[in-house]
Amino acid sequence: MPMAAEEIERLIRAGIPDAVVEINDLAGDGDHYSARVVSESFRGVPRIKQHQRVYEALGGRMGGVLHALQLTTATPD
Repeated sequence: MPMAAEEIERLIRAGIPDAVVEINDLAGDGDHYSARVVSESFRGVPRIKQHQRVYEALGGRMGGVLHALQLTTATPD
């Protein structure tokens, strides 16, 4: 069963409380999403570690119920 965009956003915000999260369904199938996650907590953290924090927030759902996620992380301007 596909994962709803709202659930992805909820999980990310629960794991990274200051995050501003934008989710887009890339294929309209509830299986392929892009996410932009902006958080002050990413400042000074290598991009790979930023992505790992997002994946940790998703609690192991990547590759399972969440099939594909194109991820962009950033710090606030």
